[in-house]
Amino acid sequence: MSGRELFCQPRRVRRGAALTLVFAGLLVTGAATGAFPDPGQSDRKTPTGAARPAAGHEGPAAGHEDVAKAAAEAMADGESPMEAAERAASRSGDRWAAVYSEGEYQEFEEALDGQYTGVGLWARRERDGRIEVSKVQAGSPAAEAGVKKGDRLRSIDGADVDGRPVTDVVSLLRGDATDARAGTTVTLGLQRGTRAWSETVRRALLSTDSVTVRKLAAGITVIRISAFTKGSGELVCTAVRQAPADAGIILDLRGNSGGLVSEAVTAASAFLDGGLVATYDVDGAPRSLHAEPGGDTARPLVALVDGGTMSAAEMLTGALQDRGRAVVLGSRTFGKGSIQMPTRLPDGSVAELTVGHYRTPSGHTVDGRGITPDLEVSTGALERAETVLSGLGDPS
Repeated sequence: MSGRELFCQPRRVRRGAALTLVFAGLLVTGAATGAFPDPGQSDRKTPTGAARPAAGHEGPAAGHEDVAKAAAEAMADGESPMEAAERAASRSGDRWAAVYSEGEYQEFEEALDGQYTGVGLWARRERDGRIEVSKVQAGSPAAEAGVKKGDRLRSIDGADVDGRPVTDVVSLLRGDATDARAGTTVTLGLQRGTRAWSETVRRALLSTDSVTVRKLAAGITVIRISAFTKGSGELVCTAVRQAPADAGIILDLRGNSGGLVSEAVTAASAFLDGGLVATYDVDGAPRSLHAEPGGDTARPLVALVDGGTMSAAEMLTGALQDRGRAVVLGSRTFGKGSIQMPTRLPDGSVAELTVGHYRTPSGHTVDGRGITPDLEVSTGALERAETVLSGLGDPS
């Protein structure tokens, strides 16, 4: 198992309703924050605390009113508004309901902008429980401190990390327990061979690589989208335009836990010539999302998915599958097809409760069901995708 600082489940939301890592709940969501733009509206996120409802949505759902009321009453009584909101959200029966501290929600907004606060390293746990650095981001605080791939991470701020889940290690690196900001320090206990030493580094606001592109044999282009952050959709469009015209594309959505839906729609536009991407509702009011015309509809396309493919990534998968644009290969996706509306609470924390659900172009409901691939493959998915592409024919 491995992880990077960005994909860390916040300490306060590790409960049944918050089954996801950072981006999974980060539909953030609906038109409430611009993630589901109405036609003609900008897809820029509304600043936290100033969320605007979608057209036709006149105010917060009843569940939000209950949570906000509980928080306000708790504050008036000198108690924790956030804890009261968590209890009210739990009673709502909404399995996706979650309450975030002000710092956590700020991290989420940074993540949607393709940024995260940390030191710039990836970690994985070896079979014997040791934590090893699996990658160091160029130009990051960790890189500048001389940390290298393969170094053993023994401790963080004096706390031994051997045997701990990678998510816990990532949480410590990011400073989730204290809502640590860029500029705060963290001390890493490291080992390389027989040398053991400590490095104190300052966390920084770093950029993520949400879209990566590589070439395989025979000119096949693999476009991997780890999350739909700001600008990722256009990066996909660029990658498609630059791909060799005589070879297919593999769109790797495995482990993609969502993000900005507007970016997923832009990514869909790279492969579709306009038309429906998804329908959704906000408190019963119907809406629809459409691709822009002019996408590449001829080049052979395989989409790779797995149980970590969630939210906006499932929306994109469903559109490509329903419209016959891609062969979907892998395992059943997670099944996160709900829309949450954020509400600012009196202490600055934010509550998110479900206000609607989206459906694929054929009307398939994703929430709780996921998407079944055309070809179910548990191992060797990339190799199988290459084989499938070879049988789909010359795009010319």
